[in-house]
Amino acid sequence: MNAIEIRNLKKSIGDFKLDIEKLDIKECFVTGIIGTNGAGKTTLIKLIMNILNQDEGSIKIFGEDFDKDKKHIKELIGYLGHDTLYPVDFTLEDIKSTISIFYKNWDEKLFNHYTEDFDLNIQDKYKDLSKGQKVKFDLAMILSYHPKLIILDEPTANLDPIFRSEFLEVLQLQMEKDLSTVLYCTHITSDLDKIGDYFVAMDKGKIIFNENSENTRNNYTIVKGRKELLNEETKKVFQQVVENEFGFRGISNNKKEAEDIFGQEVLYERTKMEDILIFNKGKK
Repeated sequence: MNAIEIRNLKKSIGDFKLDIEKLDIKECFVTGIIGTNGAGKTTLIKLIMNILNQDEGSIKIFGEDFDKDKKHIKELIGYLGHDTLYPVDFTLEDIKSTISIFYKNWDEKLFNHYTEDFDLNIQDKYKDLSKGQKVKFDLAMILSYHPKLIILDEPTANLDPIFRSEFLEVLQLQMEKDLSTVLYCTHITSDLDKIGDYFVAMDKGKIIFNENSENTRNNYTIVKGRKELLNEETKKVFQQVVENEFGFRGISNNKKEAEDIFGQEVLYERTKMEDILIFNKGKK
């Protein structure tokens, strides 16, 4: 089963238009949605979360329509974004006590484990936490009711790489225990290079790339070599190539053909999602 199925989804907000013909988010995998600011990532998340209503099309969560059973579907989803709506003057204990009663799968033991592991004092007020501590508490809250779908919208933006690495490790471990699905929207593509199973790139409200990590690894490559190796024929293997006085750097979506053409005369590098995003954005 797919965790999320989207068909013919359209939404207009001012001059911005979201238009997605088809998107399936596979169950029990990490799908990363990447794109520059304004690409439509947050609008898509709000539509999935039923915060916004679509103009056209359908969105199913584990085969169900959100409108038919909002309470049940909300219990299946854990959302972590830029900001929360927690009362800032409440202590962490107050917030937990207020919210946990709405989730039948709330796991007090797991919550205590995370707050202790994250070195959080539950008597502290939410407003007094650092940005990193707030993200840790937010993560502890959503993981403690064992959601089947975890939606992340730039939760670690502006945080240091060490913290982001710890965050991803905790997320991945709990995801594997709960057999949950992660939808991770971010412009920090290096995070998805570490944990992503599927990659979706957006630009101007449309999907411009949708592949799994295995196909990406097998088919895409970065090639670096001497300038004299380039000619009209060899350039055809590249979707994008940059030349300078010392040589060239090209990206190809046909790794085997590039290797057949250049052999051992060049260097090959694994492509990162940032490279693929830039390439596909440039194609449009």
